[in-house]
Amino acid sequence: MYKHKTEKDIRCPLEYGMDVFGGKWKPRIICMLGLNGVMRYNELKRELDSVSDTVLAATLKEMINDDLVERIQYDEVPPRVEYSLTNTGGTLIPVLGNICVWSRIRRGETDKPSYCSKCYYDRRDD
Repeated sequence: MYKHKTEKDIRCPLEYGMDVFGGKWKPRIICMLGLNGVMRYNELKRELDSVSDTVLAATLKEMINDDLVERIQYDEVPPRVEYSLTNTGGTLIPVLGNICVWSRIRRGETDKPSYCSKCYYDRRDD
């Protein structure tokens, strides 16, 4: 995993939050796990169709270290590993949902649903 040459200087809670759950893949992983509950690695990879194995594996490790995602490995043949949100990770679902609403309003998309087609909120009642 890439190591920064200097330590990050996070002075603001917003900077801390963006460091923990921001980026290209973390919010999507949180939404997918929020929607599905438990997913295996290949299921996540299929939903996030353009992510590389290296990036997905590194992102999941970061999220596990930040107590957002739980990894459960079963002693079976073939091996089975499942990922799910921790309680801390689950608290981010409404935060990300509010960002989706803000984005739709900002883009003038008030005639569309408040959330994207792969969002927890859009599909939880299906």
